[in-house]
Amino acid sequence: MCGIVGYVGKRDAIPVLVEGLRRLEYRGYDSAGLAVVSRGRLQVTKTAGRVQDLRDKVKSTTKATLGVGHTRWATHGEPNEVNAHPHTDTAGRVAVVHNGIIENAEQLREQLQAGGVALASDTDTEALAHMIAAELGDDGEVSLEAAVVRTLGRVEGAYGLVVLDVKNPDQLVVARNGSPIVLGLGENEMFVASDVAALVRYTRQVIYLEDGEVATIRANDYHTTSLTGAQNAAKTPTTVDADADDYELGGFQDYMRKEIHEQPDALRRALRGRLEDRFATARLGGINFDARELRNIKTVKFLGCGSAYYAGQMGAMLVEELARIPADAEPASEFRYRSPVVDPDTLYVAVSQSGETIDTLMAVQELKRKGGQVIGAVNVVGSAIGRECGHGIFLHAGPEVAVASTKALTNMAVNFALLALLLGRVRDTSSANGHRVVSGLRALPEQVNRILASEEDIAAIAYTYAAAEHMFFIGRVRGWPVAREGAQKLKEISYVHAEAYQAGELKHGPLALIQPDMPSVVIVPSDDLVAKNISTIEQIKARSGPVIALTSTDIPEGLADAVIRVPKAEPELEPILLNIPLQILAYHAAAKLGRDIDKPRNLAKSVTVE
Repeated sequence: MCGIVGYVGKRDAIPVLVEGLRRLEYRGYDSAGLAVVSRGRLQVTKTAGRVQDLRDKVKSTTKATLGVGHTRWATHGEPNEVNAHPHTDTAGRVAVVHNGIIENAEQLREQLQAGGVALASDTDTEALAHMIAAELGDDGEVSLEAAVVRTLGRVEGAYGLVVLDVKNPDQLVVARNGSPIVLGLGENEMFVASDVAALVRYTRQVIYLEDGEVATIRANDYHTTSLTGAQNAAKTPTTVDADADDYELGGFQDYMRKEIHEQPDALRRALRGRLEDRFATARLGGINFDARELRNIKTVKFLGCGSAYYAGQMGAMLVEELARIPADAEPASEFRYRSPVVDPDTLYVAVSQSGETIDTLMAVQELKRKGGQVIGAVNVVGSAIGRECGHGIFLHAGPEVAVASTKALTNMAVNFALLALLLGRVRDTSSANGHRVVSGLRALPEQVNRILASEEDIAAIAYTYAAAEHMFFIGRVRGWPVAREGAQKLKEISYVHAEAYQAGELKHGPLALIQPDMPSVVIVPSDDLVAKNISTIEQIKARSGPVIALTSTDIPEGLADAVIRVPKAEPELEPILLNIPLQILAYHAAAKLGRDIDKPRNLAKSVTVE
């Protein structure tokens, strides 16, 4: 959940590092720092706060062609300048930037202190710098790569790290275990980062490191080895399907609003070439199943974290409705710890925007150990989950920078609709029903455009209720995962306490909390439960609770205090549309409250630590 950048080449390293950190700030923004080799000495600049603060602090006179940088989301030690990365050894020879958590850090720190090392920070990372420096010694017989490998042999936990040594000013050593690291290949220069966002301004040719790999990079070459010392085979570079402009605001004030408005185009990308009119079905070539294998699937389980989990709930509902296959969703963070019974006839779908979410990745590895069949649903080609699964569904959402997921969640749901349609058409879903769903999917981008056109009206509602300290989000059946995702959005960017409840459960306890200063957002799809959802609104109103109705159908005039309408879609697809206004509602509530929408407190974009 932090950002790493490294550079070795001919150009001035500091602007490259600072620009890379700026593009990775959504991965961590408690503090930032960089280290470069300048005139044979290590120059370290660190600050609490944002990358802009670091930019202002760096000396313009410092010139270097080798360096590392880091923007931090704190795990060990409070966010301050001392705990900011890079961390160095006592002599100022070695600098380390690190993502992940060293699980035996306390033991390692105690050993260092017992040996007379004075530790400056509260972090787990600092121990690595001292240990690597000790392995290097002063005689020059041990290479930097060997020193890193020896050190990591004593380390337990997850890491993505980059190491710089003043006495080896032509190289960086990089290692990965459970935290993403990608190498960027330039012309007479090399880059390293924790996310391709930091690299696409300079190169689109990248190499993804695998867990247990170590790489030494120089301006003109690189090689990879394993932690056992075995030389790895040459890797084939991957071309990144993005460019620098994809990571720019493009006239928007922040990334979340930009990405909300990119959803029609994101949906078109997800649907392009995947709808089959002749047989009224979907094409998902990435999952590599023929019709017989698809028919042998007895159940489907979606695994994800946060919004990916809620999208999985939408997917499970789509699979059950369209394919009539039992399906459900589960938080990946729970799945990996509960000793799950893995059924070989179950299709597991691992869902992650970044493809690097550690809990989901570990769930995939647990499934593979137990013989489960698992596919990935990811938004980053070459990501760890995509590589681990080997096949799956590419979301085609485009780069998503804001911490709060919008277009990626929407594309998850539409891709799961495609999967459900595909499964249904090899079973009992009729051709007529398939054509109905295909037409409904094609209509989605323009329907989302119509919702976006009503942004001002939704913003006015958000401003009215932004001052509330608590909110309920109420949904039933198709509306239930929508309510959960809506509550999540409001919580994570506005810091308003929000809870989601199933409508039928409201009267079994939560109704006691309803009062005039407790608004409820009630989801009312155009299904056969409209009357029941109207009854839910009436129960809330009877207790003087304000109600915002989010609906695609007609409800009695004056029933709710505010109404947000979405276009009527095919019933199974309506949750995809119902999510969009809740993103806009949360965005404008947060804006009214003056929140830093793209960088909410205590959160970062890609969760690669437990």
